[in-house]
Amino acid sequence: MSAFRFEILARDGAARRGRLLTAHGAIETPAFMPVGTAATVKAMTPEMVAATGAQIVLANTYHLMLRPGAERIAELGGLRRFMNWPGPVLTDSGGFQVMSLAALRTLNENGVIFASHLDGSRHELTPERAIALQRLFDSTIAMQLDWCIRLPAPRAEVARAMELSLRWAERCKKAFAPRPGYALFGIVQGGTDPELRRRSAEGLVALGFDGYAIGGLAVGEPQAEMFATLEATVPFLPADRPRYLMGVGKPADIVGAVMRGIDLFDCVLPTRSGRTAQAFTRFGPVNLRNARHARDPRPLDETSDCPAARDYSRAYLHHLVKSDEILGAILLTWNNLWFYQDLMRRLRTAIAAGRLEEEAAAILQEQAQGDIPPFEA
Repeated sequence: MSAFRFEILARDGAARRGRLLTAHGAIETPAFMPVGTAATVKAMTPEMVAATGAQIVLANTYHLMLRPGAERIAELGGLRRFMNWPGPVLTDSGGFQVMSLAALRTLNENGVIFASHLDGSRHELTPERAIALQRLFDSTIAMQLDWCIRLPAPRAEVARAMELSLRWAERCKKAFAPRPGYALFGIVQGGTDPELRRRSAEGLVALGFDGYAIGGLAVGEPQAEMFATLEATVPFLPADRPRYLMGVGKPADIVGAVMRGIDLFDCVLPTRSGRTAQAFTRFGPVNLRNARHARDPRPLDETSDCPAARDYSRAYLHHLVKSDEILGAILLTWNNLWFYQDLMRRLRTAIAAGRLEEEAAAILQEQAQGDIPPFEA
């Protein structure tokens, strides 16, 4: 089994075109990871996800710990076999739930105690337990346990979360048993404060991780602050390791982050939008609930290779959405994941050709122009 390795194939400014080699296959970067929180990308089969070009998916330690349980997943051959996904899997350690489920948890130096959102039962998640769970899942890429906080927040609170996350990172590193082709990522915290981000990055680099995530962004701050934070953080991360911006995001966010040196992304936006009638297209987002689509025989995008975008009329998609038919969520989610993977392909191609700036401008212009003109019978 080959070692976990990151190869940089081309550069364009701060952006990198790379290849991540893992125990479960290669990942061409920059890459977007569809979110499969509970071992499923909602409304999709694994075959449909793979057809979009996705090479890695994300699952969540907290949710799988509660149901069906890490031990059961291990008994059934690990997460990849359990969900019938042949490629790499990254598992979030549960740090996001420290923020999103703040009303259901207590936190101290040792870890987090959650009251299950399912039945109220109590579950302790420590750095050591987070690593053990991800080992049971057979996660290709495991994440350290961290404390993610919502912004804006007082600097003292941001600093406290960053420092605790750094101490937890050291414990995760000690608990992680290296295996060829597997990896553990540290997570940089520090809000939008450049000094806190620098301290966090330097502390993690001193511990020595296989890759570095930037967490605690896209949690309430403006895009300009997110980009400024990336610019203040990336220079302190090793150039030969992958960089992962967690929970981002919108197409324009991804384009801007790639231009600032980010290699990996995940976000619920394409799948959640697919279940709430929003389609991402090269003309910008389209709301299929809008009555203007009710008689429109045109597809979402006749030039797309995605069957959902190319082979179904807007009128039919509108009908599915208005009727609350499951097929509507399936087709729009498929379209959205395909759009995101096509976006990443465009960015990879542009970096390799040394024309990222021009391609980025074209993508942003497309997204800003709005949908195609309304159909006129």
